[in-house]
Amino acid sequence: MPATNPTWVTDPAVLDRHLASRPPRVGLDTEFIRERTFWPQLALVQLAIGEDILLLDPLAPGITDALRPLLLDASVTKVMHSAGEDLVAFNHACGAVPAPLFDTQVAAALAGIAAGIGYQRLVADLLGVELPKGQTRSDWLRRPLSDAQLEYAADDVRHLAALHAELAPRLDALGRRGWFEEDCARQVAAAGNGPERWPHLSFRAAQYLDEPARLRLLRLLRWREHHARERDRPRSWVLDNELAAELARHPPADRAALQRVLDARPRAPRKLAAQIWSALETPLADEDQVPPAPAAEADRKALKRLQDAVSARSAELGLPDGVLASRRRLEQLLETGEWPEALSGWRRAELEPALAPLL
Repeated sequence: MPATNPTWVTDPAVLDRHLASRPPRVGLDTEFIRERTFWPQLALVQLAIGEDILLLDPLAPGITDALRPLLLDASVTKVMHSAGEDLVAFNHACGAVPAPLFDTQVAAALAGIAAGIGYQRLVADLLGVELPKGQTRSDWLRRPLSDAQLEYAADDVRHLAALHAELAPRLDALGRRGWFEEDCARQVAAAGNGPERWPHLSFRAAQYLDEPARLRLLRLLRWREHHARERDRPRSWVLDNELAAELARHPPADRAALQRVLDARPRAPRKLAAQIWSALETPLADEDQVPPAPAAEADRKALKRLQDAVSARSAELGLPDGVLASRRRLEQLLETGEWPEALSGWRRAELEPALAPLL
């Protein structure tokens, strides 16, 4: 495929002209920065329309507004690779999540190629094109961007149409288009979702805490999530995981004791002591609905049986490990007896006959 020189776009009118007649499919990608913020800062949008590649500057006035109608146009398929965080960036910057989505990473997994495969490797394996990796840690917020940055960014969408053309027929041949569309729709929905309800369940340390300590950890994590979102700060800047676990395990006797704990840590949020104390001491309205802790050591054999059953079914379907169900989702299923949202739909239909007897 001959290289197409990308067009740098800062004028919404230029973007409008390119989008005047809607194509059935576009390639889409972003570059964003998330080192000092909770929300990804959209720094660049790459858009492939046929042979044209547009590099949109979202920092220019009006660009995100001009892009929004395309993102919302249900007649245009948005081809992306590993779209999860890009969808969040679009939702925050443009107030819209691209849909319908064709995620080439998801397609590769369901087609039996590989789970979690990177864009460069997928392009190499399916198209025989080797892409450079030199700009992966660039400062995408700087202006002007270098020629090397612009070319790297263009490459990220240049081959999406060809990947779509390779992967879509494979999904259809396997009868898995319905599975694929369900997974992509779940990604789109997740980008607009609020905070996770039970964030403490993802903490390995939680399995070693007693019930009161787990509730304290949940309170702290719920407060941290709200504070980080409201002030657009990374979670770890508000309260790091280690300190949250320590405060849950060994709660200070009073506000003064909490202040001493914070003062003893160089990077602790001393100015937030009052809010942290309130979070520790204030019960949540839904604490009576908190799921059990992650599986204890006594449940490891039961978890292993579930994992073996999933592996066997994956092999029968020709799916890479991890596509049907992750360890974390199986732990949730084992602990609560309820099928998590991530295991709903086609996954539950494939897994329930094998897993129900083990539960």
